[in-house]
Amino acid sequence: MFRLLLVLFLIPVTHLFAETPAATSINAARVNPLVYDRTVQGEMDEVYKHVFTALENNSYFVIFEPNIGKNLSFSAKRWGDDYNKNKLKSIRSMVFCNAWYANKISNIDPSMLALCPLRLTLYTKDKQTHILFVRPGKVAETSKAHKVAKELEDDVIRTIEVAIANMQ
Repeated sequence: MFRLLLVLFLIPVTHLFAETPAATSINAARVNPLVYDRTVQGEMDEVYKHVFTALENNSYFVIFEPNIGKNLSFSAKRWGDDYNKNKLKSIRSMVFCNAWYANKISNIDPSMLALCPLRLTLYTKDKQTHILFVRPGKVAETSKAHKVAKELEDDVIRTIEVAIANMQ
């Protein structure tokens, strides 16, 4: 009976992992279907520059660039052993927007303006940089703006993939 229950609970979970591109990531157990997680060989500066340029060249305007790792480092002494337990080398973010998509979404469902502005978070560990992006299409699944949010999601991911391809 226990095995049957275990199998019944595992089938839906493994199905979630199989449908995400990040399932081939280093640790598939951490895959979240709401988050695009792309791992790239390379340090932060190189990956960040390529992704930033690709966004800007595709009508996404980066409006803010928080250096999260630097901000966290100011509390390292106060947090002691609880500081940076995963030994991340760098954490940065890009806050960006595309006015056309913002207008389109606001015309359909103003509550989905919660997606605006969009953001990417990047972190580096062991000479690999992860690019994280909350999937607008997943957030807007029950919204009338779902189709546009999914189109936006696909366009941002395509832009990131082009940026990565241009690194090689």
